[in-house]
Amino acid sequence: MDILVDLPAYLIIFALGASIGSFLNVIVYRVPAGLSVWYPPSRCPHCHTRLGLSENVPVLGWLWLRGKCRHCHAPISMRYPLVEGLMGLLFLLVYVTIMPGTIVQLFGLWALLAWLVALSLIDIDTLILPNPLTQSGLVVGLCFQGLLGLKTAGVIDQLMVGVLGAVLGLWLFEAIAFLGSMAFGQTAMGAGDAKLAALMGAWLGWKMLLVASFIACGLGAFIGAGAMAVGILDRRQPMPFGPFLAIAAGITALWGEIIVSMYMELFFPVI
Repeated sequence: MDILVDLPAYLIIFALGASIGSFLNVIVYRVPAGLSVWYPPSRCPHCHTRLGLSENVPVLGWLWLRGKCRHCHAPISMRYPLVEGLMGLLFLLVYVTIMPGTIVQLFGLWALLAWLVALSLIDIDTLILPNPLTQSGLVVGLCFQGLLGLKTAGVIDQLMVGVLGAVLGLWLFEAIAFLGSMAFGQTAMGAGDAKLAALMGAWLGWKMLLVASFIACGLGAFIGAGAMAVGILDRRQPMPFGPFLAIAAGITALWGEIIVSMYMELFFPVI
């Protein structure tokens, strides 16, 4: 019965997330190319015809068009509706996980996930984490900490949590990149990864940044070793690390406190 009562809210939240996903598709395509994300409006990448309102509806627009442009009939990548659907589901996941919570927390986590998804997709496509996105995400993360401080420890104290997290993230991953390059004799990690870690620290704070870093390194090592074992990845072939950082940041943002609590109970039980 509760599900039926909450269904309209769930649909609205999914639609909002899917709409953000539609905008992220624009960002992922245009930012690496140095194009404006605002102009021109959404258009077919093949014939450059401006899309109509019905064609711009997230997920459903792609289904109505059957995956092809209405004008030139060129195929439209399935990634567009997948990203829209993913963001819709992530928005729902945040809502059901943290509520009842504050509006600041809700919108803050939605914004964090949007930045993480955009940066992950760009890193997969280009092996680059663009400065405009990492820098703007860091600034918004600090603003998020400041807003949290209005109702918690105080604006300055809470803001310092984000600042320390950002500095630690930058220094930690720059150190990892330096040591990795010394050990392997080649670039072990791009400069963008340290900037993404700084963004994560601004949002999560230095304590949760350490949790996210541990998860990211574990995921990267496990998946990287598996990919090399089956021949998908060569030992010298670069692998985007941004998605692992993003996944770890999302997990930590939602369940970081639970993970730390379980870790402490497992390894440091109270006698």
